[in-house]
Amino acid sequence: MARTLGVALTDRIAVGMVEDNRVIGEIRRFPEDEDDFEVFQSMPADEIAEVLCRQIGPSVRDSGLTVVGVGLPGIVRNGVIEESPNLQQLKGCNIQQLLSTCLRGHGAEVPVVVSNDADVMAAGIAATRGQLDRIIRVWSLGNGIGFGRYPSNDGVWEGGHIVVSLDPKETFCGCGGAGHLEGFMGHRSMRMRFLDREPEEVFAAAKKGDARCQDFLKLWHRALAAGTASSIHMDGPGRFYLTGSDSDQIDLGLLHVYMQEMVKMSPLQGYVFEVVPGGEEIAIIGAAVVALRAQG
Repeated sequence: MARTLGVALTDRIAVGMVEDNRVIGEIRRFPEDEDDFEVFQSMPADEIAEVLCRQIGPSVRDSGLTVVGVGLPGIVRNGVIEESPNLQQLKGCNIQQLLSTCLRGHGAEVPVVVSNDADVMAAGIAATRGQLDRIIRVWSLGNGIGFGRYPSNDGVWEGGHIVVSLDPKETFCGCGGAGHLEGFMGHRSMRMRFLDREPEEVFAAAKKGDARCQDFLKLWHRALAAGTASSIHMDGPGRFYLTGSDSDQIDLGLLHVYMQEMVKMSPLQGYVFEVVPGGEEIAIIGAAVVALRAQG
């Protein structure tokens, strides 16, 4: 595999050089604290591109570099972010062109390929496990809720916005839609639901026995089960990988209980969940893999 630069913006920017489906050298991160995603939410699109370029710049001048792969949240088509509920200022932005122009300003001429952040996570899992010939599905759980698939198919695949509730009052999703999975599991929705607690405080309180937070955590798991059951009923059973900053909150036993309530047809019951640590490194590898394959 040629030397490629992988870039992922999930809870923060992470940049690393990739060769033979592994990161070589150190990973650069901005900001250092992965809980500072809010810094991007108030930043104009061209400034986000400039910050990305400053993180990419030191590596992009490497003479062996063939392409830069970037994973960003939202609906990404042909380098354009058509919609991004968690970074709304990127809507309609040709981020691929912005990054290419910005990199030329830094003295670097290299192709840039931009993809959805959850899709690059799925590609990274496939690459690191030697399964690039299989269908990989992954839930990325963190500030937003991403659903990644490798290989990617035509379509939108915004699984975080699957409808999991018919309650018209459930309007906590950042896109404004009612009953969405991200309206239960995303950080914005959790802050709106609790008002006085951050997401990590809700999880911590649930572990300490707080009844309200424990009830919510059950709802959180039920919502994920509903989103997964919808995928199974459309795309069939299989292995679902769980990653992202909140994946360590998963109770696999509880998740299976809810899945058993929702998936009853015996041919569809061959599903498996696996929690995958090391999300940033996997996303970097996936962004590189997707970019290199896009180059042919």
